[in-house]
Amino acid sequence: MPRMPAHKYRPFPQVALADRRWPSRRIERAPRWCSVDLRDGNQALEDPMGPERKRLLFDALVRAGFREIEVGFPSASRPEREFVRELVERGIPEDVTLQVLTQAREHLVRATFDAIRGAPRAVVHLYNSTSELQRRVVFGKDRAGIRQIAVDGTRLARRLAEELPETEVILEYTAESFTGTELDFAADVCEAVMDAWGASAERPVILNLPATVEMSTPNVYADQVEWFARHVQGRERYVLSVHPHNDRGTAVAAAELAVMAGADRVEGTLFGNGERTGNVDLVTLALNLHTQGVDPGLDLADLDALVEVAERATRMPVHPRHPYAGALVYTAFSGSHQDAIKKGFAALRRTSGDRWEMPYLPMDPADVGRTYQAVIRVNSQSGKGGVGWVLEEHGGITLGREELVRFAAVIQGMAEARGTDLTPAEILEVYARTHGGAPGVRAIAQG
Repeated sequence: MPRMPAHKYRPFPQVALADRRWPSRRIERAPRWCSVDLRDGNQALEDPMGPERKRLLFDALVRAGFREIEVGFPSASRPEREFVRELVERGIPEDVTLQVLTQAREHLVRATFDAIRGAPRAVVHLYNSTSELQRRVVFGKDRAGIRQIAVDGTRLARRLAEELPETEVILEYTAESFTGTELDFAADVCEAVMDAWGASAERPVILNLPATVEMSTPNVYADQVEWFARHVQGRERYVLSVHPHNDRGTAVAAAELAVMAGADRVEGTLFGNGERTGNVDLVTLALNLHTQGVDPGLDLADLDALVEVAERATRMPVHPRHPYAGALVYTAFSGSHQDAIKKGFAALRRTSGDRWEMPYLPMDPADVGRTYQAVIRVNSQSGKGGVGWVLEEHGGITLGREELVRFAAVIQGMAEARGTDLTPAEILEVYARTHGGAPGVRAIAQG
């Protein structure tokens, strides 16, 4: 049997943080959310969004409660600039802050400030790559050269901000490829940026620490974030932001542990769209908080509507097993699961219902606008519990155990023969046919 060439790779180095504090912390309030769907998400699309699709998604993000939205890279192309100008000129909701991205290069920074002219408030997101690999392979510069790029870009941004007195300009600086950057160098560059901007408690900088490529287990990323927060001077001068990608499939865990480690803010996309395997999924993060009794600060009560907009805008489907948002995530086909859920609903009805406790359903589907009717679907894997649920919920019919066992066997045989699930209407139709057209059942089935 051929062996995978694992010898080509080296394990990611651990962080020397023997007294790490994040493992004993819990998240008690939501971070600041920043959607990058219209920029980072858009640049990863096979068919990038045009103005109409961008407007559709922007408006949906605002309705969902996002108050920081990265809307584009205005120096990259004419359509990007025109979209930013359209938002500025049509009027931005008073409590929403536009964010625009630019590399730390003079002509790009100048073009970016020209694009936001007239906005009441904007985050200018300045970045340059700092990792050892990119310094060596891409830029051919030493630490001092990379540090100077960041400082020169910041100084220029500060001068241009002073020329826009009508716009409150907030600086965000990203040490791109932070996870591949030596921690002492990342700290040095970020402190130099804060000094060049004149950061203070009244005028803090957003320091963004991206897992531009997810390179380690989530605990190591949390260690990096905690180390940074403990070693970079002037904690009151910066907002600590994270931007995890999902190359290892653990971006949600990495973001949660990073917040435990001290991050104030999380950048990501609605359902995880982004380069390669995507950005961190903000809907999953927010609803994870919700299920822990923490207000996520977002309105996801009509999640299906948000899914529809995201699919229209990105032309990418949300997977049916996607956490919280997928079409099948609140549906049980397994007989044992169905029986437990049926008993769980019965127990819930005997209580006040103030506390959600339900086998196999960690969140109440009603919280995101789903009904209970599709919680149980009957196929060849189902048992009497699922069939009993359908009869009770959809037809108001309660059978004794022996009768239910016999009827469930009939339904299972039909499902096995068809190879698909049976709808509630079909099950009620079978019941009406086998039980002599019980009063009201046929009408319910047809309705």
